[in-house]
Amino acid sequence: MSMQILDWSNLDADGRIEALERPKLGSRADVDALAQSIIREVRADGDAALKRFASRFDRVELASLRVTPEEFDAAEQMLTDEQKEALKTAIANVRAFHAAQLAQPLSLEVMPGVRCERMLRPIPAVGLYVPAGSAPLPSTVIMLAVPADLVGCPQRVLCTPPTSDGSANAAVLVAARLCGIDTVFKVGGAQAIAAMAYGTESIPKVDKIYGPGTALTTAAKQLVAADPAGAACDMPAGPSEVLVIADAEADAEFVAADLLAQAEHDTRAQAVLVTDSAAMAEAATAALTRQAAKLSRGAILDESTRNCRAIIVPDLAAAMAVSNVYAPEHLIIQTKDPRSLLDGVLNAGSVFLGPWSPEPMGDYCSGTNHVLPTYGYARAYSGLSVADFQKRITVQELTAPGLAALGPVAEIIAKMEGLDAHANAVTVRLQALAAGKQT
Repeated sequence: MSMQILDWSNLDADGRIEALERPKLGSRADVDALAQSIIREVRADGDAALKRFASRFDRVELASLRVTPEEFDAAEQMLTDEQKEALKTAIANVRAFHAAQLAQPLSLEVMPGVRCERMLRPIPAVGLYVPAGSAPLPSTVIMLAVPADLVGCPQRVLCTPPTSDGSANAAVLVAARLCGIDTVFKVGGAQAIAAMAYGTESIPKVDKIYGPGTALTTAAKQLVAADPAGAACDMPAGPSEVLVIADAEADAEFVAADLLAQAEHDTRAQAVLVTDSAAMAEAATAALTRQAAKLSRGAILDESTRNCRAIIVPDLAAAMAVSNVYAPEHLIIQTKDPRSLLDGVLNAGSVFLGPWSPEPMGDYCSGTNHVLPTYGYARAYSGLSVADFQKRITVQELTAPGLAALGPVAEIIAKMEGLDAHANAVTVRLQALAAGKQT
């Protein structure tokens, strides 16, 4: 396995577009059709449909969907004290960083007699989806559950696929309990999204659904979010990806390790190196091939490394321009002075500065959130934060003098828009004030 090396300066416009193309996701129509059929079946048959899908997709027969207290207890016995402490440390860091993001209510008199306010309210019921396919993700539990807890979402429901023996992944359950979640269901994929969006006999309906997943899961999230009777979703997403900007002084072994850390996620994951050094491109490519041979997920890497490429650019300014066009989920800057490039970052989900900031630190325990926009969505979307679990409700209150002063402005704008009923709602009050009415 090896990376393709491209010289940016020698590529024409079409060649540059092709160099930054992401892996194709297959027929969206087919994926949407399958997601829609699963949603319909879950809405029609509820828990019975979920159990059928568990048999079909997970190859397990489930007597019950909800994880019992005994299953939580058994999961704790399966983890070592060291593993539990690692989870606790990660939770503490994620909690500290996300707690610092909490906004405060706002109240401002914008002009005499005109007060505007903003109230913060938690989303009442949230659904947290935690994949557990080829790689169970207790870290995703932390990234979803901690901000939901910090803002005080009253109902937090977690769905995760069952294992082959009909249990839920032990690390996922321990992480959930450590984050204060005791409502966990052994349901995966698009069927879990449908269950949380519309509710079943066992699974309560939620207002918004969060978490990564396959193309099918993502399609289901987008479909239920488009349905007023369904549930909102956090963000669109695709396969995992990383872009590394490296100069001649970067450590090629570090660079290769960072590329492989994302490439191992999925056969459609993508890792891109952008460097101003041809020698670095060659060294990193050789290191990637050497390191990949020693890693356990070789079958995935054989496929995903075909999506990897090294792009040689004239200088670091050009490297940053390429990165901003690509808009990576993860951006790693391994240069002599990485912070000097930070102001130039316009499009990225999360940034990792310097040789000692490998991407897995953000995945697991540095404190930032690892639920990030992928597939170019970083051009317009941000990573998950406490704000995604809150509603921001505005309030306005005008006194009689305030309306007398500002009302004519509203009348003028309403008439400009041809909305005379809007103008009238102001006019009748101004006329009342002119007639001496004050209450």
